[in-house]
Amino acid sequence: MRVMTDTRQIRGELRTAESMARHSSWRVGGPAKQYFTPADVEDLSEFLCSLAPDEPLLWVGLGSNLLVRDGGWSGTVIATHKVLGGLRRPDSKNDPGLVHTGAGVACAKLARQCVKWGLGPAEFFAGIPGTVGGALAMNAGAFGGETWDHVEKVEVIDRSGRVSERLREEFEVGYREVTAPDEAWFLSAYLRFEPRANVQQDDIRNLLARRKASQPIGEPSCGSVFRNPPKDHAARLIEASGLKGHRIGGAWVSEKHANFIITDRSASARDIEVLIDHVRERVVEDHGTELIPEVRIVGDAP
Repeated sequence: MRVMTDTRQIRGELRTAESMARHSSWRVGGPAKQYFTPADVEDLSEFLCSLAPDEPLLWVGLGSNLLVRDGGWSGTVIATHKVLGGLRRPDSKNDPGLVHTGAGVACAKLARQCVKWGLGPAEFFAGIPGTVGGALAMNAGAFGGETWDHVEKVEVIDRSGRVSERLREEFEVGYREVTAPDEAWFLSAYLRFEPRANVQQDDIRNLLARRKASQPIGEPSCGSVFRNPPKDHAARLIEASGLKGHRIGGAWVSEKHANFIITDRSASARDIEVLIDHVRERVVEDHGTELIPEVRIVGDAP
């Protein structure tokens, strides 16, 4: 299968057979055929133009909310973290509430900077374990806030390398779900917040303290595995099924928060996927509720 036509103009880093375990918060996953970290947007555009039209693409930030199977990814991975990292106020004097953030910016960094600028409510972004690009792709949220509540427009790039702007109204946005009008990937977003004179870094610290008290922070996980069903919580249903601590291979349901799956060094992607399926089957059997995964599962079986 043809992959590249000409790499001479590419300035970023291109690796082959790159282990995705190095780029996953679960620390599992097989190799990617190609793993590209662009130097900048122009470099990314050049790279996309050099790919075969049918080349499978996988975009990653911090590797949270992602499970790559043990057989790996038989296409190209594009890494945005630390590359699409711009964060600024385009017109702080006349429009202080407008923030422009690159897709590779960590959500926690966005939260901290907005607090420094006296803008809110942005503190909830500190509870999202990923980058802005991932938050845009799934309308991520925490502490009652959701990403797309603040989006005015986004900048995207398509498979041909063409960059364009899209308005909020062009996307269908729901709970942990965003549908784009066509195939394109997020480069940046213009977010709207309000000036808040009393916003402080302590607000973020207090939210993170609450999160640490109730979630297994610091252990290998992807964050929440399942969406909350309407008027209920996935963690409650999983715990009610007696699944806290249930283990398959090197993966188990957290004793601290039942909607988290933890791994150790012996874990495989298959262990996690089998455990996810088992949890779903038990919750349907016990409660009649079908849990929908938040985590994106991609790649090939070994």
